[in-house]
Amino acid sequence: MLFGQNRDELRRFYVEAWRKYRDKTPIQPLEALIAEVVALHPEYHALLEDAEQAITREFSAESGQDNPFMHMGMHIGIREQLSTNRPIGIVIAYERLLKKLGDRHEVEHRMIECLGQALWEAQRSGTPPDDSAYLDCLNRL
Repeated sequence: MLFGQNRDELRRFYVEAWRKYRDKTPIQPLEALIAEVVALHPEYHALLEDAEQAITREFSAESGQDNPFMHMGMHIGIREQLSTNRPIGIVIAYERLLKKLGDRHEVEHRMIECLGQALWEAQRSGTPPDDSAYLDCLNRL
């Protein structure tokens, strides 16, 4: 991705992309991708329309709060993987699921579960994500 590792910068990028989209001002391709994903999540619109809250709010799993930036980032990650067919075979798995479910957003949500599992395993083991295990998970959906 084109933004840095700083959480606040990343969140500002989402807020700005969503503002530009709503205001119908010129938008860069990455901003358009973010705005497209945000548009699919009306439950996050109010948060992103309050820049200060979006940037400073803490989301903790312990309190049962999902992190909307992580969720939307996973959608974007899936879309980037599909655009490059990396790992090889992800497009075939996606197309199979799309044919089965008929809804792109629902397919991405199912895929996010497998991506999250692959990332968690990689973090836990201190190794890169296992593409084979990830694809196996996708193919079981």
